[in-house]
Amino acid sequence: MGLTEEIAAVRGGSGHSGRLLGEFRRTPLLVPLAEGDDGGLMSGWQGGVRWIYAFTDEGALARFAQARGAGAGAREWEYLSILGARLVDAVIPTVDGPTGVAVDVADEDGSMLFPPVVGIVADACAVDADADRVDAV
Repeated sequence: MGLTEEIAAVRGGSGHSGRLLGEFRRTPLLVPLAEGDDGGLMSGWQGGVRWIYAFTDEGALARFAQARGAGAGAREWEYLSILGARLVDAVIPTVDGPTGVAVDVADEDGSMLFPPVVGIVADACAVDADADRVDAV
């Protein structure tokens, strides 16, 4: 099963979070580049978290571009292809503040958030890392 199918299974109540995360880590995702001089990855803020936008295919990316008002004749969107694992293991640790990944956000019934929590991102980047620690007496 691919990532989009795992997302559908989880959203439908028959999926398994471990399989979903495994598929996310193995899947090459398309991540649009931000406009301007910073050359970073396109992201948005919600609830105090930076969400890097990632897409499972060019169709999902195109729907996102259209939702943002990029119709016919609009600029071409540059993007990079990166494994989900590389995104959470290598990119997110370089970003200031809590950062997660928002997959296929223009697809109301097919989107999924991978928040900055233990088990998804490195513990050093997880907002809940301290909650999992038990102080030794």
